[in-house]
Amino acid sequence: MNNKVMRYLIAAFVALCALVPAVGDAGSKPYAKSVIQIWMWGGPSQLDTFDPKPAGGRDYAGPYDSPISTNVPGVVIGQKLPLLASMADKYAIIRSMTHGSNAHETAAYMMQTGHEPGVGLVYPSLGAIVSYFKGARAGYSGKIPPYVVLTESQGRFSEEGYLGPLYKPFVTGGDPAKKVFAVDGIVSEGLTDARQKERRALLDSLDTLGAAAPGVPDFALAERYEDEAYEMILGPTKQVFDLTTEPDQVRDRYGRTSFGQSCLMARRLVEQGVPYITINYKGWDTHKDHFGAMDKMLPDLDKGLSALIADLEAKGLLDSTIVWWGGEFGRTPQVSWEAPWNGGRSHFGAAVSVLLAGGGFKGGVVVGATDARGETVVERPVYPRDLLGTILERMGIDPDGTIPTPQGLDMAIMPSSGTKPGAGRLTEIE
Repeated sequence: MNNKVMRYLIAAFVALCALVPAVGDAGSKPYAKSVIQIWMWGGPSQLDTFDPKPAGGRDYAGPYDSPISTNVPGVVIGQKLPLLASMADKYAIIRSMTHGSNAHETAAYMMQTGHEPGVGLVYPSLGAIVSYFKGARAGYSGKIPPYVVLTESQGRFSEEGYLGPLYKPFVTGGDPAKKVFAVDGIVSEGLTDARQKERRALLDSLDTLGAAAPGVPDFALAERYEDEAYEMILGPTKQVFDLTTEPDQVRDRYGRTSFGQSCLMARRLVEQGVPYITINYKGWDTHKDHFGAMDKMLPDLDKGLSALIADLEAKGLLDSTIVWWGGEFGRTPQVSWEAPWNGGRSHFGAAVSVLLAGGGFKGGVVVGATDARGETVVERPVYPRDLLGTILERMGIDPDGTIPTPQGLDMAIMPSSGTKPGAGRLTEIE
């Protein structure tokens, strides 16, 4: 028996038995059914991606001093993203995200939950919120859990918060770029279906306690969970994670990298109706030799993300799928050329770029602006709660509603905009 799959099934059963009433639904037909969150773990540079500043010279632009025009007149992006430049009409760029934190965990918490950290209560991430409103409580019956992370968890500040273990993401582990995508608890590299069946038979032969007390409800329930777990391991669910069923030209278009194949896997999960998928793309915390890392990572990003957007559109899924790209913060606009940084960029929460595509959002739009060096937001500041609240609205979830804690307290899904000037939902792209 696989403990990880069993724990998920038990948690789902307990939650359904609780029959918690739905709270906070917007009551309107949602534009989107799924979200793909592409998380640049470590913080991507806004100047080298979607807010280039060539006029700053070498100390700001480094060697990336030739931004490229997109297919939207007047909009330019980083020179290492030519494929994305050719489809800028498909996405919106937010150049004025800001929260001011330069600490990884604090910034990630704010960008994933919309709340500032406090004492005691940990708020759920956007993925957990979507899982709460669009998962089992809303009739989701898919075998794959409603909140999936490809392929490594960021930890507690991007997970379920006070909602509890049912809303914790299912973290796949493994590497989709390898010959076998070894999904934790479902796909075992080097272990055939026949061997899995033999192991189950051995387990059943050793289960003398259950056989001796067939009338005990707990044993019957455990057997039911075992059946459902093995249905995931040996049934059609396993095939969803088998990327070898995709044509070679499709896999090549995404790029045969862990990130590219994760983008392809995310598209397959959307096709299965999974409400929330996160791709955690590590390596963006580039304090040292930033441009050496970007020379490799930006082309991988360009290939995988552009293929995902194009593929979703070709399959008629882009209008019902939100794709949002970003990280916990940006990078310092001024490059640290001195040793030991050798051309590094540090943490920067004052000005951050985010990309949004699909889900009914307008493409070809740029929201907000930073100054000539990308150091300060000078037009239309956008805060994490504004971004996440807008995404929730597109999912048919009221961001001004509440979610109950296990103690029965009704907590705000998103904090109010307060008195910060220029704040508010992204009406420019709705």
